[in-house]
Amino acid sequence: MAPQSIFLVGAGYVGQNVFDQLLAAKYPVTVFVRRQEQASIFEEAGAKTVLGTLSDLELLTKQAALHEITINTASSDDLPSVEAILSGVRQRVHAGLPSIYIHTSGSGVLDDGAMGMHKDGKAYGDDVPGDIDALPPASIHRHVDIPIVQAAHEFGEKAKIAIILPALVYGVDRVHKRNSFVLPILVRFTLKHGFAGHVGEGRNIWSVIHVKDLARAYMTMLAYVEKSAPAAILENPYFFAENGSEVSMREVAEKLSQVLFEAGKIKGPKVQTFTEADYADILGPMTPVLGCNARTRTIRLRELGWEPKEKDVWTTWKEEEVPAMLAAMDSA
Repeated sequence: MAPQSIFLVGAGYVGQNVFDQLLAAKYPVTVFVRRQEQASIFEEAGAKTVLGTLSDLELLTKQAALHEITINTASSDDLPSVEAILSGVRQRVHAGLPSIYIHTSGSGVLDDGAMGMHKDGKAYGDDVPGDIDALPPASIHRHVDIPIVQAAHEFGEKAKIAIILPALVYGVDRVHKRNSFVLPILVRFTLKHGFAGHVGEGRNIWSVIHVKDLARAYMTMLAYVEKSAPAAILENPYFFAENGSEVSMREVAEKLSQVLFEAGKIKGPKVQTFTEADYADILGPMTPVLGCNARTRTIRLRELGWEPKEKDVWTTWKEEEVPAMLAAMDSA
């Protein structure tokens, strides 16, 4: 049987690594890109492309309706674009066509409001979907995840809808020249202010995952969803992705300040608590999410044979990711 056609939304840090895996597995892929220069890169690699933004809702609906599989690695918080994709899935359902939608959320949904003041003893496993369903609707990403799950129940066994929730993603992507999301923000803040910071006392804990391990996790998840009965996906649509390591945000600040100090970029390995005035240079009003506990356990994918293979977060940051960022800044 020929591989099913895939519509890949999100051509960024995670999406490009997922694309590499899809291409290696011989899937026919159409990539949704914002710029022509991006389109040219994907087309040279053998993909089709569609130019547009997440605001092009009719285009998203049309492409989701045309493809058997849609994988969304773009914004986890853009509800209109997700609703547009689900409209395309709905068209396939009404036409009696098979449809799979894999959505990217994030472990920030576990935000416990710790504000860096304590380590939560609870680590969530993806084998207990009820724990995830019970998370507060006001938690980050939940305003998107809840409608996705509702749509899954609307479609019943006529479509397969799954959600992957990655831990804190790290790892430099030398091929596509992409960096992770959180670390560059913290690096720029530290260079500007001369200290690395954390929310509250930085005691909170996050699970982590390398971007290349994450890309392979998508493939394991996709293979499972393709071959499984729709009822099994409907019963539990959630998949966590983490590599078995955890970091406290104070550790993150300490390691980062030390690396930048050793690189001669700051005067000393200084660490202190972020003030609200600092938030504008971090994640704005979303900065407190860096003070939450987000501890996950990748149970389902490990049972399917997935294993993390890449370097640990500290080695990667010190030897690869931070040096790559500094080199890019110096050459700019």
